Amino acid sequence: MSLLRLRAALLGPARLRGGGIPWSVLRNYSASAKEKARGNAVCERTELLEVLKARVKQLQASNVPEVTVNKVELAPLRNDKYQVPLRNVVAPGPAEEQPAPVGRGESPARPGSWVEKLKKEMYIRQLKVERKLSVAASQLTLENQANAKPTRKTKAKSKAKKSLKNPKAKAAAAWSQSHAGSHSVYAHGKPRVAAVKEGTKAQRPQRVLEDKDSSQYKILQQTIQSNLECFLFLQQPEEAEKFLLLYHSSPVKRRLLNVNAYNIVMRSWARKGRLQRINRLFSMLESVGLRPNLDSYAAALECMGRNQSSTKAIRRCVQQLKNDGFHVDELFQKCLFEEDEKEQVLRAIRIVQPNYQLPPPPKPETCKSSLLQDFYCKELQERFQQQLEMELDNTITIKSVESTKPLTPQAIKARKLLATLRSRWHDSILQALQKSKHSMSKFKTVSGYNILYPYLCLLPDEEYVGIMLQILNTLSPQGESLAVLARELGSKVYNRYITQRKLRSRQLEKVQEVYKDYIHLLAKDSQPDEYLPREYWEKLVAEAGFGPSLNLKDCSWPYMLLMRLGMHMLELLVQAVKVPRNILNPRLEPKLIPVLYHIYSFRSSWQVGLIKPHPIFSQIVSDAAETMLTFNSSAIPMLCPPVPWTSPHFGAFVLNDTKLMRFVDGAFQHQLLLEQCPPVNLHPVLDALNQLGNCAWKINQPVLDIIISIFNDKGNEKLDIPPPVSEAPRPPTAPSNSTTWNKSQKHELLLCKKRMAEMHSLRMDALYKLSIANYVRDKVFWFPHNMDFRGRTYPCPPYFNHLGNDVTRAILLFAEGRPLGPKGLDWLKIHLINLTGLKKKNALQERLEYANEIIEEILDSADHPLTGRKWWMNTDEPWQALACCMEIAKALRSPDPAAYISHFPVHQDGSCNGLQHYAALGRDLIGAVSVNLMPCHVPQDVYSAVAQQVEEFRKKDAEQGVKIAQVLQGFVSRKVVKQTVMTVVYGVTRYGGRLQMEKRLKEIDEFPEEYLWEASHYLVKQVFNGIKEMFSATRDIQSWLTESAKLIAQSGRTVEWVTPLGLPIVQPYYRSRPTVLNCSMQTLSVKNSNSNQKPDTVKQKNAFPPNFIHSLDSTHMMLTALHCLRQGLTFVSVHDCYWTHALTVDVMNQICRQQFVALHSEKILQDLSEFMLEKYCSPGRETRALWQKRLMEQLSNVPKTGDFNLKKVMDSTYFFS
Repeated sequence: MSLLRLRAALLGPARLRGGGIPWSVLRNYSASAKEKARGNAVCERTELLEVLKARVKQLQASNVPEVTVNKVELAPLRNDKYQVPLRNVVAPGPAEEQPAPVGRGESPARPGSWVEKLKKEMYIRQLKVERKLSVAASQLTLENQANAKPTRKTKAKSKAKKSLKNPKAKAAAAWSQSHAGSHSVYAHGKPRVAAVKEGTKAQRPQRVLEDKDSSQYKILQQTIQSNLECFLFLQQPEEAEKFLLLYHSSPVKRRLLNVNAYNIVMRSWARKGRLQRINRLFSMLESVGLRPNLDSYAAALECMGRNQSSTKAIRRCVQQLKNDGFHVDELFQKCLFEEDEKEQVLRAIRIVQPNYQLPPPPKPETCKSSLLQDFYCKELQERFQQQLEMELDNTITIKSVESTKPLTPQAIKARKLLATLRSRWHDSILQALQKSKHSMSKFKTVSGYNILYPYLCLLPDEEYVGIMLQILNTLSPQGESLAVLARELGSKVYNRYITQRKLRSRQLEKVQEVYKDYIHLLAKDSQPDEYLPREYWEKLVAEAGFGPSLNLKDCSWPYMLLMRLGMHMLELLVQAVKVPRNILNPRLEPKLIPVLYHIYSFRSSWQVGLIKPHPIFSQIVSDAAETMLTFNSSAIPMLCPPVPWTSPHFGAFVLNDTKLMRFVDGAFQHQLLLEQCPPVNLHPVLDALNQLGNCAWKINQPVLDIIISIFNDKGNEKLDIPPPVSEAPRPPTAPSNSTTWNKSQKHELLLCKKRMAEMHSLRMDALYKLSIANYVRDKVFWFPHNMDFRGRTYPCPPYFNHLGNDVTRAILLFAEGRPLGPKGLDWLKIHLINLTGLKKKNALQERLEYANEIIEEILDSADHPLTGRKWWMNTDEPWQALACCMEIAKALRSPDPAAYISHFPVHQDGSCNGLQHYAALGRDLIGAVSVNLMPCHVPQDVYSAVAQQVEEFRKKDAEQGVKIAQVLQGFVSRKVVKQTVMTVVYGVTRYGGRLQMEKRLKEIDEFPEEYLWEASHYLVKQVFNGIKEMFSATRDIQSWLTESAKLIAQSGRTVEWVTPLGLPIVQPYYRSRPTVLNCSMQTLSVKNSNSNQKPDTVKQKNAFPPNFIHSLDSTHMMLTALHCLRQGLTFVSVHDCYWTHALTVDVMNQICRQQFVALHSEKILQDLSEFMLEKYCSPGRETRALWQKRLMEQLSNVPKTGDFNLKKVMDSTYFFS
């Protein structure tokens, strides 16, 4: 009854009786690359007959790749698809009432007797309805899945509509379309009869509500809370409360509510100062057996602060907070505040405790990893403002580098026409959007809430229209899959909403204030020893004291909700945008036709839904030859140093929402793992990302100008600069009757179309990279970093960064220059020879001597790159080689080369880095020698060693009369085996290896084609045998990891481990079952990424060895980055290729070796074994299942190690070189 006392304290005795409204009333990227995710088309779940008919048509047309559907007459938008009331999403659950999930600080409270009575009544009602509804739900789920087809005017559809008029049927249908799990869209969907069968086995909603740890349950909770957050953002507390009551008033749906849902509504009322409403919500909490948490008390005290409530009421509230096991200080240490919430809570506290002071900030914790125990002991402000303005606009429009030829009259006319059309389309889309919202709002008042309506109110209508027009303007002539476009539209709305929330909550003001002081740390030549960037930022945040928290309360939207919203906007776009049919040909009738078409294309036997622009639109855009490109602001490098990562939720861009860990759409297991991880364990990873992100860059302008000149002069495929599509081979001329085409002509046509699509894709990719580089040509810029689930790091801007190809890397320089020093020029020369690929087997001294021998060629390349002898063009990495030639020429011509200030990055590459980690793990002496862990006078080449071993096997077999071994005489070379040797450590199978071999053999003109399959099959077998013989410890470890993962996955668990730096990792591979998302245009097959589904055993076992090794190479890189930071070095990496200034190559090499030895001196495999035994084998249990015994035996049997002395790595010149 403690909550009733609190209620009395909040409202006073007069308000407790009958105040307020009666209970009966209270019931509710960018200019994305046009080829982005080209393979990520969306599958279309249709009946088998439909697909077969379309397939027959395709086969009759022999290789004509597209089947057009709904040509000009597009089906009108059916709003009813989106008018699924959220309150009907949850079908009835099991009879027994369960308390809502317990969150932070929650525990079941003891409800009053009137609550018990109410529960009994509701329980009886529920029992009566439950049987009928559960039968209806299962029947309709089956019906829905059977009828899920592309939009067609069929009788089946009208029947389905009739059945949905029944409210019970609505509930079941809504369930079948609802957020059944976290999702990502299939790249392809294979329609099959099994889809109907699956409907019968569909998981019943009751089970979802029973299993509160299931992904479906969490996604439904997330959906409810994101809706409530929308109402909070829109300042509509009445709507929020109505929506909450739709769930609260049903004993079944109530199970989806936790205390956080009630808290969001409390915060809505607290901002209005409505204490009586907050009191009612506290009573509702008690009635469902929940107790308030810190956020609940924060909302109540905030409201009291706004109202300046009586001392007595506040004192009772504070006393109740203490009775529930909390402390006043915790309000300011654990709660996340927005706007002036923190000040209002403090104001209320000081009414009863006038001398109350905010708790001091916590002392920074130190990472206890043994690997790092020694480690932890005015222009920029202008740049910050520029970056902020760019992010506030969400997009940025820049000039394209394509040559701006003199405007032709045709181009001027086309541009005017396009401007007129866009103006009309803007008005049409705006009208369609407003009409759609109006019909939704009417629907809302009749029968509940439309699931999308609040999300269409978050931004001004003009912003939604702008987003849709941006997608239209960047659509490729080849079209794009529905799923990609829907996801992009939904994501753009979400990103703008997050920006608005950060502005509204005044979080941005706080970031600006802290950043102003943070740049003092970055502006100093040498950073203070006592603070790392993360620690300094945290110190400044703590000192700032008041204002909003920098971490927003979690407000992510479920993936299916993003897709629904995106599909709705896409349908509006397709419906609204039309063009006169006679706009380019006045002789045709002036009929309005759609600009966008919904078509189906086949990828093998998979049917894919695409949106494709009409040729008229593509022609106008082509004629206009526009020279501007629009990108998301997050696609451009940052113009100021990134905000340091301080938690999984905060870091990188100033406003743009960025995840610390990348994962597939809809997967959230990694995020949960990061949130459960103690923050101090993530500090090394965060600090390494901050070190990589704080490296400043600039553009190598002379090289960029040469590349752009070639790009605009029809490109050059040899130099990796793609030619324009106009240079594509011309397709054969069509005969008057297409049925007379012979097979070879059809095949040639198909190849031409494929080639044109590939050329367009490559050309656009290069255009984006070069245009962004040209935009920042006079600027200093930064690449914020995040990581994948294994800990491998990546720059956040997707198009232009140092992970790119030879062209991209050649135009990047460090913004900070360092003198070359005594050995810097030598390192530049050695780096150049490394880039040529000419002297891989020679010692460093021999490479240096070779560079001095060809110095005339180097200087000629630097002075006359396009008109001289062009030596640089015949190297492995021509553009980086040219850039290096220019740098050497400048240094040689300076008065004192040692004093020459160089901005040039010099690379040091790991020698088959995956095998290096395996050899070190197994202390494998022979393997260690092969991959340069042992000191040698010349570099050891593992690929040549394996090729030699394979050749010996081949000779023996040839002598014994094996035909294929005789055919292969003279064809076994380093080049043939290299790719397979390199990838075997990363889990390539014999099947994949055979394809690699076949590709290499095809490149040899003299090799007889009829033996390709047999020869590649033979070679891959011998390569695997050769590696097994040379790297025996490696194969043992790989087998141990594979078998362990197989047993873990077979037990129904995913494979998890923790890196030596403390980063938790989980493999996200599950046996997913597709879910159908019904939309007006077509249904989308979406796969679940649910943690409660069974793991994919094959993927879990095959991926574990490579993923584990990747996690070790990322750990080694991060250790090197952190210790380079301590030494004051500039350091960046491309996985196992480390970059620094020529001056500091020797220091970086020493650190790199020290950290490799330190890492592998840890008991890595032993620690992994112990972690997995504890996690999967329940040591405390007396009786174990058979699989557990097998797994225990497997995990305990850690592979034995060899005799290699790890410290030898310190003296190995060619370990990284």
